[in-house]
Amino acid sequence: MARSSTRWAAAAALAALVGGCSSASKPTPKNFETALNAYYQEHSDCLFPQGHTFPFEVAPGPEAKKDKMQMDALTDAGMLQRTEEPAMHVEHYTVAVAGNRFAPRFCYGHREITSIDSFTPPGPHNGFTETTVSYHYTMHDVPVWAQTDAVQAAFPQLAAALGSSPTGQTTLATVGAGWQVPE
Repeated sequence: MARSSTRWAAAAALAALVGGCSSASKPTPKNFETALNAYYQEHSDCLFPQGHTFPFEVAPGPEAKKDKMQMDALTDAGMLQRTEEPAMHVEHYTVAVAGNRFAPRFCYGHREITSIDSFTPPGPHNGFTETTVSYHYTMHDVPVWAQTDAVQAAFPQLAAALGSSPTGQTTLATVGAGWQVPE
């Protein structure tokens, strides 16, 4: 009798262990929220996802209007310094001491998922099971410079991320060991 109950206990423990592992790969809002929050805890949102090369030059012209507005907003926020070369009609932007911590990508915080709104039916893609998840989030650890009106006006994606009830969409993938953002 003791052997039988020991075997049953071992089988129950194994089933719980296996069931626990597979439950992380189930397409549930809780699992998606957990995976997204783990990812965004390590991946901040940035003004320049690929980084920017400094010094950065802006020459006059219609295509440079956006660059000048963005660089001037970061200058006004204390992140950059501007020098002008009137003879060449060029403005040079270099990283200010206060901007060294954030340059060259100028990251402004990380997302925390507040709700999963929807997801596509999980299906095979490139050897993984994938789904696209739509969600609401809030931004955390936002630096003071990113909260200025001028910076938000120059970078609409930043303003949207800091707005009320921002939304996002991310693809998640699994091979049976839990959901992750494929990189």
